[in-house]
Amino acid sequence: MSSRRALFIALCVSALVGVAGYAWYANQPRPGGTAAAPSAGGGGAGQAPVPVEVATAQRLAMADDVSAVGSLVSNESVVLRPEIAGRISRIAFRDGEAVQRGALLIELDSAVQRAELQQARATLTLAQANSRRTEDLFVRKFVSQSSRDTARAELDLARAGVDLAQARLDRTVIRAPFAGVVGIRSVSPGDFVKDGEALINLEDIATLKLDFRLPELYLDRVQLGQSLELACDVLPGETFAARVDAIDPLVDAQGRAVRLRASLANPEGRLRPGVFARVRLVLAERPDVLVVPEAALVPAPGNVQFVYQVVEGKARRVNVTTGMRREGQVEVASGLEAGAQVVSAGQLKLRDGVPVRIVEQAASAGVTTSREVTSNPGVAR
Repeated sequence: MSSRRALFIALCVSALVGVAGYAWYANQPRPGGTAAAPSAGGGGAGQAPVPVEVATAQRLAMADDVSAVGSLVSNESVVLRPEIAGRISRIAFRDGEAVQRGALLIELDSAVQRAELQQARATLTLAQANSRRTEDLFVRKFVSQSSRDTARAELDLARAGVDLAQARLDRTVIRAPFAGVVGIRSVSPGDFVKDGEALINLEDIATLKLDFRLPELYLDRVQLGQSLELACDVLPGETFAARVDAIDPLVDAQGRAVRLRASLANPEGRLRPGVFARVRLVLAERPDVLVVPEAALVPAPGNVQFVYQVVEGKARRVNVTTGMRREGQVEVASGLEAGAQVVSAGQLKLRDGVPVRIVEQAASAGVTTSREVTSNPGVAR
């Protein structure tokens, strides 16, 4: 093992010596006073221009926004349940049908409740007659005040009995509490249902709500009324506008996120509750932002980014500070001015000071043409 290790070390040392010797030889001056390769920032004397593509730094309007994911929720949603047990006598809707507020949906057998109401009304009629008779006798001082009070109490009790019987009868009919679309029922006429049993769901989808979460660091930047865009996989390529309606005052301690709710119109019913949505919330609009293509950025050690700016036909390295990125464009916060030409393709062959030759893509003809930038930017060769 020791002999193998010694052999391996010897080979590594020989390789390092060979690399160092080649580097020394490559940097020796050649006849005619030129070096084998220009050093960084050395001007690239004697080197052929490197073909590159360029783009111009320009100022555009860019929104300061944040992305999130959320779910669509019905504006109003309810599962209708009977308040009393009974047998279904009638179903007055079709599955998936749009209904108006107050429309009859399900009716239970009400024979018993109708009989109770009729009995209560008869009792009320009797109590009313007894009360009138007692009042007349009391005026003529044939009955006492106690008899008069008893007759009045019986009349009030009879009226309450009618109201109670009417309420029980009303509970045999289930109506739509708001306008919406009914779901798919799982009951049929003749089924006996218990009180509280789920019968049908009703959804108001003319307006939808969008629930999503943002990290707590955006808490001081979100406001009611802010606009946002959402996209859904069910309708690819389309975006829908919404606005923030509510901000939860409680920040989730588990995920350190704040819950927001937005609303959007859905008159045609193309979107449905429960659909997954991608959200883009606009925090602020900035009309004047300097941007360059993302392809122009070159990363460097130490979390540094730079671009090659074309100045008098040569590539000049310029460190930049970047900001937001949108659709292939990146904000340049410092380092460049509007109108500067930056290399967008071909950076791998560049060093500071190397001459460049701008290559233009003739998109209409599909042919690549080129011109070499000289020290005078307005002259091409």
